[in-house]
Amino acid sequence: MSEHKGISRRGLFGAAGAAVATGVAGYAAHSVLSGEEVQAADNTGPVEFHGRHQAGIVTPAQDRLHFAAFDVTTTKRDELISLLKEWTAAAALLTAGRDIGQYGAVNGPGEAPPEDTGEAVGLPPARLTLTIGFGPSLFDKRFGLAAKRPAALVDLPHFIGDDLDPERSGGDIAVQACSDDPQVAVHAIRNLARIGFGTVAVRYSQLGFGRTSSTSKAQTTPRNLFGFKDGTNNLKLEDTAKLEQQLWVQQADGPDWMVGGSYLVSRRIRMNIEIWDRTSLGEQESIIGRGKGTGAPLGKADEFDAIDFTAKKSDGTPKVPMDSHVRLAHPDFNKGAELLRRGYNFVDGSDGLGRLDAGLFFLAYQRDPRKQFIPVQQQLSRSDALNEYIVHVGSGIFACPGGVTPGGYWGDKLFA
Repeated sequence: MSEHKGISRRGLFGAAGAAVATGVAGYAAHSVLSGEEVQAADNTGPVEFHGRHQAGIVTPAQDRLHFAAFDVTTTKRDELISLLKEWTAAAALLTAGRDIGQYGAVNGPGEAPPEDTGEAVGLPPARLTLTIGFGPSLFDKRFGLAAKRPAALVDLPHFIGDDLDPERSGGDIAVQACSDDPQVAVHAIRNLARIGFGTVAVRYSQLGFGRTSSTSKAQTTPRNLFGFKDGTNNLKLEDTAKLEQQLWVQQADGPDWMVGGSYLVSRRIRMNIEIWDRTSLGEQESIIGRGKGTGAPLGKADEFDAIDFTAKKSDGTPKVPMDSHVRLAHPDFNKGAELLRRGYNFVDGSDGLGRLDAGLFFLAYQRDPRKQFIPVQQQLSRSDALNEYIVHVGSGIFACPGGVTPGGYWGDKLFA
């Protein structure tokens, strides 16, 4: 693709019709399906859609999120496969900054609805990524997939303190749209939902802003709505050996269709903002285990200093308290388990009682949730001092397969 900097959207077939056809009626993927490497010239450019892994996992975390979980409403396997093919063709275009459909948003016949909803016309790709995952409920008897459900795709257990809303939990399919422009992310989910009408229905969705983790060493550590730096010790895309160990499903793990993929756990975590804001600075720092200003572990000066869990204060108590969040979540106390987190802040208005409906939409990718998220969260739910200020109100787990090859589609190995 020759256009990087300042690339904008336009209708597709037009000119010479030199697109690479996908075999899905009404869609063309152009050079984004040619397999050529696409590198963004700046933060407005495209992120390559194809590859060994799905984009949107180790991609340097963008600033905005639109996450949607879908229920499959059709009972016909062929219709679901057809939708996934259509979605894949659309996703390749959307992430390249293109209109979808044969005519796009404005070039179609006046008597028909536009094929693209149009709110992203003129906007650059803004590093849009689209990542898909399949929930446990998809592997029931409807589509003949029961035997292909991965052992690691477990139903999450109930954790102490959970107050889950069933209508904001679960889902047959999840799509995570991340971008540096909120309108680009919303446009992507809106158009996938529109394409899926009659085959899938949105179960719930979540807008997020202000990434709460870094997924590259080139990124600075952001802050969550409690005002603390978040994700200092997160897995990074540069940690290639560790990613193979902690993030990507290996051949020996099985099943074959998940190799090169990862398991996503989503948790909507409501923060009791008003209570936290009346808590003293010293207590806040003890609860987290880090200084609020520097992000350094208590007793240290720099954010990235190693945590000394043996250090004592003058009264003999640990500098990093036993019930602090950083201690209980640390790999040293979780059999080496790590997660790649790429969550987002959310503020969804007020709750009708004068309190902000705000918090963290937690997203974490891993090789095996049975060995990573579940035991870590069990420990946190039992003992974390932070529990006084948060409550988990939504939950999901999804198997995110490996990346798409040119000519393939999301989940093609699952449905083969």
